[in-house]
Amino acid sequence: MIDYIVKQLETLVNIPSPSGYTKQAIEYVEQEAAALGFKTARLRKGGTVIYVPGNHPGEDRVIGLSAHVDTLGAMVRSINSNGTLRFASIGGFMMESIESTYCKVHTRAGKTYTGTVLTKAPAVHTFDDARTMERKEKNMEVRLDEIATKKEEVEALGIETGDYISFDPCFVECESGYIKSRHLDDKAAVAVLLGLLKYMKDTGKRPECDVQIVISNYEEIGFGASFIPQEITEFVAVDMGAVGDDLAGEERKVSICAKDAGGAYDYELTGKLIAIAKEKKLDYVVDVFPHYSSDVTAALRGGNNICGALIGPGVQASHNIERTHRLGLENTLELLKGYLEV
Repeated sequence: MIDYIVKQLETLVNIPSPSGYTKQAIEYVEQEAAALGFKTARLRKGGTVIYVPGNHPGEDRVIGLSAHVDTLGAMVRSINSNGTLRFASIGGFMMESIESTYCKVHTRAGKTYTGTVLTKAPAVHTFDDARTMERKEKNMEVRLDEIATKKEEVEALGIETGDYISFDPCFVECESGYIKSRHLDDKAAVAVLLGLLKYMKDTGKRPECDVQIVISNYEEIGFGASFIPQEITEFVAVDMGAVGDDLAGEERKVSICAKDAGGAYDYELTGKLIAIAKEKKLDYVVDVFPHYSSDVTAALRGGNNICGALIGPGVQASHNIERTHRLGLENTLELLKGYLEV
């Protein structure tokens, strides 16, 4: 199963999907779910819901799971006179994390152009301030791989303000089991949920109650799962486990988050997940994420009548070139299987 999950992860991170530009990624998830025998329904915001019938449908309890397919990225803000692009960030990342990365510009006419994210002083041989220039949005630009050195020449390519910019994921799977790439937040969790669906298809096992899996598409900008189907009574976001500073989490473990910047998660539901992890002897940690919020936060702020919790595989260097491990993905899958009793 883990090989299937890693394969899905590699496919997903290579589908460009900054928040709001997620149609292709959502369609892929829907097609994969359908191939595994599960029905989906598209939400008006562009996300999707995957329906997993339980053994006892119609009961008061409906479990909701979520993961988000949207990623960090950027949008063309304006075209500079020299043919480079000024951009506006989508999601919260350090400019240092994208400096010198390859990228793609996606026009509304369906064309795609490649480029590189650079500072305005990208060479130490020619710029006095190449090392000292502050890495912030106004000092960054995209250099296009086109013969276009004037604003008018870029416009002639069909590139306009509002076009999306995606970052090259740089996916690598290591022999040690580590997986490094951009966008593991949160495509690692989407891949795990697809693995959960494949497990149920292969074994014929079903949860006791109905399950609805929400794949959201605006999480990185704060309102991904602000709407969820009203039947859902308990809602578990599957997102990356933060790693760093005084946190106990790491890439080979599944993290259970007790509190993040949005507040404390439901005490009983979080306790149940901890008890399952203990019973199954999983490699897990309980952590508090100080600079983090999730689809559960968005759902609660959207007024949904739910209890909520958060779990996910450990991801190091989040919003950068991230890293997780096959064991972290596997521990997350096993916790979900225990939670759904499949």
